[in-house]
Amino acid sequence: MEFFNKDQKSALEGMELAQWIAFAPVVFQASRSLKNLGILKAIQDSRKEGITATDLQSQLKLSDYGLRVLCEAGLGIGLIYQQNDRYYLSKAGFFFLNDQLTEANTDFINDVCYKGLFSLEDSIKNGKPEGLKEFGSWKTVYEALAHLPEDVRESWFKFDHYYSDGSFPHALPLVFSTHPARILDIGGNTGKWALECLKHDEKIHVSIMDLPGQLGFAKANAEKNGVINRMSFIEANILDPNQTIPAGYDIVWMSQFLDCFSDDEIVSILRRCAKALDKNGRIFIMETFWDRQQFKTSAFCLQMTSLYFTSIANGNSQMYHSDVFTRLIEKAGLQVEELIDNIGISHSIVKCKLPNE
Repeated sequence: MEFFNKDQKSALEGMELAQWIAFAPVVFQASRSLKNLGILKAIQDSRKEGITATDLQSQLKLSDYGLRVLCEAGLGIGLIYQQNDRYYLSKAGFFFLNDQLTEANTDFINDVCYKGLFSLEDSIKNGKPEGLKEFGSWKTVYEALAHLPEDVRESWFKFDHYYSDGSFPHALPLVFSTHPARILDIGGNTGKWALECLKHDEKIHVSIMDLPGQLGFAKANAEKNGVINRMSFIEANILDPNQTIPAGYDIVWMSQFLDCFSDDEIVSILRRCAKALDKNGRIFIMETFWDRQQFKTSAFCLQMTSLYFTSIANGNSQMYHSDVFTRLIEKAGLQVEELIDNIGISHSIVKCKLPNE
C-alpha cells in the first residue's frame, strides 16, 4: 500500500506525533469524559452561537475546575475549538460524539482492551493473551465470552457486529449466486449470518458449528425468530485438530472467524474443510485485510485491532495481510477462485475451491 511506502512527515511533524503517542492514554480518557459528561453534546446543541464556559457549567453542574481542564484538553485534542470565549464543536468532535463506528471502536477499546493492553509486552514474549487475566482464567476470549461482565460482552458484540452486519447485504448475493441448499457456518457466533441467509432464501438450511456458549446465543435467536426448524447446531472446538468438518454442504462459510487463529491453526482448519468439500462445493471466507483498504485510517484501525488479538483474544492471531492469508489457503491444499473487495465497510471475500485436477 502506498500509505506505508515511505515516511512523509517532516522532522517537526514526527516530533508532534511522538508527543501524541506519549499522551495517547490521556487523550483517550479525556475524550471519553468530554462525551460521557455531556460537554460535547452541550457544545453541539449550542450550534453556530457557541457556548461559554459559564453556560456550560450552569447546564452540566460541573465544577469550574473540572470543566476547565477538560475543555482545555479538548482544545489540544481538537474535539472543540474556541472563539471569543465561546466553545464550538470541531469536525472531529462531531464524529467522536455521533459516529457509530467511532462509538463501537471506543467502547471496545475501553471495556474490552484497555486494561489488558498493559500486558501486551508479556503477550508478545509468551505467545499468550496475558491481558485476558483481567477478566478471569481462560485460554482465549472465545471461551470467556458467555461469562464476561454484561457491559464488556455488549461492547465486544457491538464491535464485532458493526463490521460484519454492514457486509452481509453485499455478501448474500455473491453466496447465493451458486444456488446452495445447505450452508455450514463455522464460527457462527450469535447466528446473525444464518438468520440473514434464512430470510434471503426460504428453502435454505443452515448449520452453525461453534463452541457451546456461542451456540446457546444462536439457538435463542433462532427460537426468537421462529426458524429453528431450518437450522442445525454442531457443538465443536475447531481448534482440536481431530475435530472433523461434516460433509454434505454446498458452501462452507466463515466470517471474521479465521482471523481468530494463528497461521498453523488456519491451515489446519482449512485442510479439514477441504476434506469435507466435494468438487462442486465452495468455501467463502469473509475477512478484513488491512492491505486491501481504500483508506489509510481503515488500515490503521485493523493494524491496531491485531494487538487486541495478541493481548486479549488468543495471543497468536491478527487482522491479516492478504498475501499472508492467500499463502495459508494454498498451503491447506485449496485454490483461491476469486478475491472480491469492498464488501461493506472494510471486508473482502475469498472464494475457494479444490484445485483443478
